Amino acid sequence: MSASPTVNSTRRRITLAVVAAATVGIGLVVHRGVSGMIGDIVGDALYAVLIYLLVAFLAPRRPRPAIAVVAFVFCAAVELLQLTGLPREWAALFPPIRLVLGSGFDVRDLAVYAGAVVVAALVDVVVTRASAGSGPTNATGRSPEGERPV
Repeated sequence: MSASPTVNSTRRRITLAVVAAATVGIGLVVHRGVSGMIGDIVGDALYAVLIYLLVAFLAPRRPRPAIAVVAFVFCAAVELLQLTGLPREWAALFPPIRLVLGSGFDVRDLAVYAGAVVVAALVDVVVTRASAGSGPTNATGRSPEGERPV
């Protein structure tokens, strides 16, 4: 017997929150320790993955492609906002905002965001399918539901 949708959503949200926290931690390490183009690309990818995780946390039962599209649109909107110069002005007043809104437009970031949310969605699908198939089993590896009394 499978868990109810509410239980599944709760488990999914817990998993997403843990992975999001780890993503933030890794992102901060990359921000502090990896410079140049590699640091920028990895940081942008982690940002997009984090946005994917947050959207999935807010809507855990939505189809993965829909989550990916919303995450990419959000990332692209933030990137396009950088064309206005507002994030740079806000970062001058409150430097940590740079981690959320960036500071300068780079078209490469859009490609990185797209790739990262696609990878995040694919990993999400694979992990979800793997966990769906890993229900309770007996010593033989079979589901207890199919057992016959001896």
